[in-house]
Amino acid sequence: MSASLLRRGLELLEAPGRGEAPPGLQREQDGPGAMSAARRRKAAPQAGRNKATVKGRVVKSAIEEYHKKKPVNHLTANLKYMLKGRFVANKAITEQVLAQNRGRKSKDQPPKKEAKKKPEGTVFTEEDFRKFEREYFGRP
Repeated sequence: MSASLLRRGLELLEAPGRGEAPPGLQREQDGPGAMSAARRRKAAPQAGRNKATVKGRVVKSAIEEYHKKKPVNHLTANLKYMLKGRFVANKAITEQVLAQNRGRKSKDQPPKKEAKKKPEGTVFTEEDFRKFEREYFGRP
């Protein structure tokens, strides 16, 4: 940190009324940087209003802006609204609407339901087999 920055920091922290240092400690400014230092002091920001802002503009809080733009979850309100009604659509109509909104790709198609197969059993009974055996082979 440079000495000039330290000096400025100490000037800011000094109590009002004690603005000047004792004459023995003051530094002479007859060098080439004397004019630029005077200009810097003159152009130092004052405690007045900021001239860079637009007149009448109110500074907005970033937290308030965040809360304004934060997405709101409407799920509970929508569920209450949907469950409030007593009308239930016909199953065939809902299937038709779902079929219309479904894409043509195979990944969009629901899996086809296979018909349940009945357990395979024989049509013939044991007695029928014995009868056939007697007729075909001639055994009693």
